[in-house]
Amino acid sequence: MKKQYQIRAQRAIDQFQEWATGEVDPIQLSLPAADMLKLAQQSLGELLRQVGKLFVENVLEAEVEQVAGERSQPDPKRAAYRWGTERGYVIIDGQKVPIEKRRVRNRQNDREILLGSYELFQRGSLVEETVWRKIMYGLTMRSYKEVVQQFIDAYGVEKSTVSEHFVEASRKKLEQLLSRSLVGLSLCAIFIDGTIFKGEHLVVAIGLDRFGRKIVLGIRQGATENAAVVGDLLADLLQRGVDFSQPRLYIVDGSKAIYSAIRN
Repeated sequence: MKKQYQIRAQRAIDQFQEWATGEVDPIQLSLPAADMLKLAQQSLGELLRQVGKLFVENVLEAEVEQVAGERSQPDPKRAAYRWGTERGYVIIDGQKVPIEKRRVRNRQNDREILLGSYELFQRGSLVEETVWRKIMYGLTMRSYKEVVQQFIDAYGVEKSTVSEHFVEASRKKLEQLLSRSLVGLSLCAIFIDGTIFKGEHLVVAIGLDRFGRKIVLGIRQGATENAAVVGDLLADLLQRGVDFSQPRLYIVDGSKAIYSAIRN
């Protein structure tokens, strides 16, 4: 069921993006001057956050009008109709902010139509990226909520939730790092060595380009004495585009496994 929903959600996002990039009327925000002044006096950040929430709500309403037509304007030819609201949330500035989610149903099969804008604004990746960046810059998980929570009604920034988002974001970052193409990378030297991190043995390959920049090429869990681990690391670099036929300097420790893998 979860996979089917993800497929439907992605299809809804694609349809929304296709509509939004077409010839549509611009989204206009209406904020009373008195309210704007009051928010600005609290802080400019609070004003911008509330404008962001208002923008999200207007985008949702614009998509609903595109799918089901204007409110209180019945049209029997339309394939969808409004079906009330329910409590939902969107991600604004890395925080879950509650909103009233609009609902639309299909006239033919009476099935709910997912709103692509809502699915897009609800993406957990928006939280993960914010959490990852703030923690990498030194903010601790223990103090994350007190420092970051700026919306009065925001939720979902407890320590356990922050930790889950950070772990998920880190997993994706590592996958991107270890799967990116290395084709065309001009390396004059490659360092291969073992290190211990959090009690785990790792074999790390770092490249040095002709401008003196160090580039992490790959990581494998295991010791440098393990020929299979080292061989797998270099085979992965070869598959991702490192040209081992080019002459270069290899800087290694005394491990026979590393030396043998490079020769092979």
